[in-house]
Amino acid sequence: MKIAQTVMQDISTDLSKLDSLMALEPQLVLVFGFTEHFANPSLHQALRAKFPHAQCVGCTTAGEIAPSGVVNHTTVVTAIHFENTQFTVATAPLESMEKSYDAGAALARQLQSDRLKAVLVLGQGVAINGSGMIEGMVSVLGASMPITGGLAGDDGAFVKTYTMSNQAVSTDHIIGIGFEGEKLMFSHGSFGGWKPFGPTRKVTRCVGNILYELDGEPALDVYKRYLGDYAKDLPGSGLLFPFEMLSDARESLGQIRTILGVNEADGSLVLAGVINPDGYLRLMHAHTNDLVDGAETAANSTIENVGSASGQALGLLVSCVGRKLVMGGRVDEEVEAVQDILGEHTVLCGFYSNGEICPGYKLEACSLHNQTMTITYLAEAA
Repeated sequence: MKIAQTVMQDISTDLSKLDSLMALEPQLVLVFGFTEHFANPSLHQALRAKFPHAQCVGCTTAGEIAPSGVVNHTTVVTAIHFENTQFTVATAPLESMEKSYDAGAALARQLQSDRLKAVLVLGQGVAINGSGMIEGMVSVLGASMPITGGLAGDDGAFVKTYTMSNQAVSTDHIIGIGFEGEKLMFSHGSFGGWKPFGPTRKVTRCVGNILYELDGEPALDVYKRYLGDYAKDLPGSGLLFPFEMLSDARESLGQIRTILGVNEADGSLVLAGVINPDGYLRLMHAHTNDLVDGAETAANSTIENVGSASGQALGLLVSCVGRKLVMGGRVDEEVEAVQDILGEHTVLCGFYSNGEICPGYKLEACSLHNQTMTITYLAEAA
């Protein structure tokens, strides 16, 4: 497996940088970048012209990840040449947030195969029920199929995100890559580092990923009361104070939910994934050192049982935009921590997202996460 990478800062002048990747003759090109770049037709046209025999797959971000660290308002292009791995790319339309389950099931049916080993999925970052999409995929592929990936970002604006496939750059399609091959090494890890604060609150009314009431009060009113001065900056400030989901016995479910939007008219909160209607929620916060420690935990989990790779390996990092806001100028530290653990032979790429997709820490079944560092490790065995 061979990997080459370039970073473009200005689409109007930097498309020639793609030439440096052509000699690799990649079969797969991963593209993570700035929303304005994806909105420019020149990017997709150049990728298709320079890599006519490759599948170009990607999405917009709230910050791009490269070996040099975290970059912003760029497009990071990673070209991959496999020696012994095959893959299939599929897309499915997402007609509305309520149809997320159907979109996930439709995507999975295109990838379903007796030889399928793992799936990478990229979804929209707004107007989507991320956990519903995953449930649709699992209904077809089964709970034991490794599924990782993330929801696209748009710099925390929660207005418009894009995904990319060979067919088009789209605001309403999800994309999946199904990997096959006896020598494929596919591993993953995910961990947060956030800590709970304040009392637990009973979910008294919700529908899917829309939270209407906590303890019988409008959820938005309760949330604003806790945020204080931060409330004026909603929904963006909600990234700093996500919810931890608890069971009806007030036990942690190991999942965090970020706020994607607010509805002043009915006092509801739009969360990135479904809420346990019989459970409880509790606010979370974090400090940079906690989040870097969480990234290290995710990286160690990723390589715990990984064997020796032939050639280079890919470390695809999907980290939450909320983590980026908390860490500020120290955000590079979590990427550096992952690189130190995965090693120099692993090339990093990825993005800051509106949601991370991966089995939970030490768990098999895939789920939607918020506020985690999620790692997908891809290599070929020696």
